[in-house]
Amino acid sequence: MANPNKARGTAWESAVRDFLNGFLGLVDERGTFVDPFDGMNVRRAAQEGAADVGDVHAVPFILECKDVASAAVPTWLRQAEVEARHAGFPYGVVVHKTRRAPVHAGRVHFTVRTWTRVRLALGHTSRTMAELYGCTFTVRGLDTARWYVSLPLWDFASLLADYRARSGVSRAVR
Repeated sequence: MANPNKARGTAWESAVRDFLNGFLGLVDERGTFVDPFDGMNVRRAAQEGAADVGDVHAVPFILECKDVASAAVPTWLRQAEVEARHAGFPYGVVVHKTRRAPVHAGRVHFTVRTWTRVRLALGHTSRTMAELYGCTFTVRGLDTARWYVSLPLWDFASLLADYRARSGVSRAVR
C-alpha cells in the first residue's frame, strides 16, 4: 500500500475486528470464522464512497476506527453516527488507538445520546453502566454536542456481548 497513513488505518481496523471476533468466540484458534455466514461476525466494511458505512460492523454498532495522534472526538462521533445511518445500524461509535498499547487498550467513544440509548437497552442506571464498563465522561463547555463517554475496547467488547445477549439481536445475516 503506497500511503502509509492508509496502511496504518487498515491495520488498526483489522486489529479491532480480530480482537472483537476473538473476544466474542466467533473465530477458532487460527482466526478462522467458526461460522462464516453468521451475521454476528465482526467484519470490516467495503468502502462505499459518499455513502460511507463505517470501518467495522459489529452488530448493532458501526465502528469508526481512528489511528491518529491528534484526537478530534466530537467530529469523529458525528461522522460515526452518519455512517451508522447509512448502514442501517442503530449505533455509531469511534475506536481510537492508544499509542504504544495493546489493541484492547484502545478507547471507544460514544455520544452521550448513544451511550444513554445503549444503557437503557441494557437496563442499567448511569452509575451501574459506568462501573460495569469503566466509562469516563468528557464534558467540554456548555455545548452538549461536544460531550462524550469513553471506555477501553476490552470493556466495549464485554458491553457488546452483554448487549447481544440481553437484547436478543437477530443472528440473521444483515
